[in-house]
Amino acid sequence: MRTDVLGVGFDPVTMDEAVERGMAMLDTDAPDYVVTPNPEIVMTCREDPEAKKAVEAASLVLPDGIGVIYGAKILGRPLPEKVPGADFALAMFARMARTGRSVYLLGAKPGVAEAAGKNLAERFPGLVIAGTADGYFQDDGPVIDAVNKAAPDMLLVCLGAPKQEKWMYRNRDKLKVRLMAGLGGSLDVYAGVVERAPESWQRLNLEWLYRLKQDPRRIGRMMKLPHFMVCVMGQRIRGK
Repeated sequence: MRTDVLGVGFDPVTMDEAVERGMAMLDTDAPDYVVTPNPEIVMTCREDPEAKKAVEAASLVLPDGIGVIYGAKILGRPLPEKVPGADFALAMFARMARTGRSVYLLGAKPGVAEAAGKNLAERFPGLVIAGTADGYFQDDGPVIDAVNKAAPDMLLVCLGAPKQEKWMYRNRDKLKVRLMAGLGGSLDVYAGVVERAPESWQRLNLEWLYRLKQDPRRIGRMMKLPHFMVCVMGQRIRGK
């Protein structure tokens, strides 16, 4: 049973449990996909019914962001731990590499997915990079055709939220892949275009502050976090 946080249901799993479920999905023919909402996406779902429907339809909903963990705790519905989407995918790749499974990388600016694929192939010998494509497309058709021709086990959809969630929901029955995951800016991290916060910042749950330090233009997006916490406190007071 999912844990409700402001109308978005999260699967109460640890990272290890999430990876086990992801690996199990690779052995089915169902059109499974994974989403990783943070507080910003939760707030988007409150305003965008289409985004909410796409998130609800996911086979696995992971809490990507310490704000979600704090929110769940305040509501008296604690989640086991934060499960960052970028780390989930890396853990999946490590397992997939053991048996030569494949992944297709979709999203980011031209050249980024290709660079990410090269880095991932070097980091995880045995992982097959089935193909790459940037996120600058207008027509889904050619992209779907390219992915289906490559026939990967897993597809990373990194188009930014909520576009990627809606894209996976809309095309899940057209794509011949076993598992998709919407992972926002992860390709930029894998490619080395964006530097991830040092582990010391991550341990203090300050990765969001490090990203803001790198790109002050994110301040507008970051303002959704205080709004999220205000809504959480309001829900707690109302007892819902």
